[in-house]
Amino acid sequence: MISLKLVALAIGAFSLLSQTTAHYTFPSLVVDGVTTSPWVNVRMTNNYNTQDPVTNVSSPDLRCYDSATGATATTITVAADSELGIMSDGTMYHPGVVNVYMAKASCDVDSFAGDGAVWFKVYEIPPVTNGGTSITFPSQNQAGVSFTIPKNLPSGQYLVRMEQIALHAAANFGGAQFYISCGQIEVTGGGSGTPGPLVSIPGVYTGNEPGIKINIYSPVPANYTQPGPAVWSG
Repeated sequence: MISLKLVALAIGAFSLLSQTTAHYTFPSLVVDGVTTSPWVNVRMTNNYNTQDPVTNVSSPDLRCYDSATGATATTITVAADSELGIMSDGTMYHPGVVNVYMAKASCDVDSFAGDGAVWFKVYEIPPVTNGGTSITFPSQNQAGVSFTIPKNLPSGQYLVRMEQIALHAAANFGGAQFYISCGQIEVTGGGSGTPGPLVSIPGVYTGNEPGIKINIYSPVPANYTQPGPAVWSG
């Protein structure tokens, strides 16, 4: 006969596994079709083991989630007007939206903190709504994202920040889960564009935005407002 203790241990292990597999990090880039090794070109985040998200939008960890690791990364070269991928260590299990921000380093990117109004959005993946009938999330269960570095982005060193906002528990303030990482890139062959609007991270969100504090289940949202500034496409 199987003891109740063994059953309890099995249930606990399954619960822990479920929680772990439901979370994720973004440790790799994809440049010229090649996926980089984990945490080589991406700053190692505090949750590299736990995979726990950020939930406090006022925390400095909303920026690159590296307060505990103090990490820097090797900077990889990416041409303007080329594809850059940001890969998960699994899949983006939770329903949510994606924003990708960049910030031009005012010094060597290894020592660039990304503080102040220096961030601009270059890519986003919103949900698809259907007038309150349904809402679907194209980023859910995907292994990562890819986007084109804007053609007119000035050459130089940048942080590129991946953010997936998981909304499965976002009905209450602080319930949205932010999965974050920052890669280090050197953009070559760029142009003379002026990226913007520029925002600070933290500071870009209050947590009360209709796209962050939202019940995605009942009633089904008739529409959705993507958090953050407009995308700068160059």
